[in-house]
Amino acid sequence: MKLVVMSDTHGDAEVIERVKSYHTDAQSVIHCGDSELPFTHPSLHGVERVKGNCDADPDFLDELIFQLADERIYVTHGHLYDVKNSPMKLVYRAKEVGATIVCFGHSHVLGAEMIDGTLFVNPGSLLKPRRIKEKSFMIITTTETQYIVDCYEDNNTLLEQMIFEKTIMG
Repeated sequence: MKLVVMSDTHGDAEVIERVKSYHTDAQSVIHCGDSELPFTHPSLHGVERVKGNCDADPDFLDELIFQLADERIYVTHGHLYDVKNSPMKLVYRAKEVGATIVCFGHSHVLGAEMIDGTLFVNPGSLLKPRRIKEKSFMIITTTETQYIVDCYEDNNTLLEQMIFEKTIMG
């Protein structure tokens, strides 16, 4: 399974369209908030999307939970969980909903890590990145035993690949 994950585009509809066009074979495209576009904007059609702290449209939800194949995916912006200070509130919420993959933004900091068997990803920002100069998004590819997280620049150039082993319960 392949997921495109982006966040914090802050009004740039064109970059959303461009990123979607790079990976048309993805099973899901996720936007982790702060699109600053109306919920029904054409660039967000076909995109799983949540409300960020800069999104005004009341049709956005604060969180999404959905199932794709064997993965339970939880999406939120992160501001309601104080992710700039600590991941712990988000870790607890992920446990509550049984998430295997958590997608969030808000900090504009690109990163991925496994915490207690759950993959947490922040795709950074496609407008104003922090800690790196590259505007970024992610592709998550799942296999039976691994999560492969490819971090890309906004021009679809690979920045980094991270591979995480899934925790096999049994």
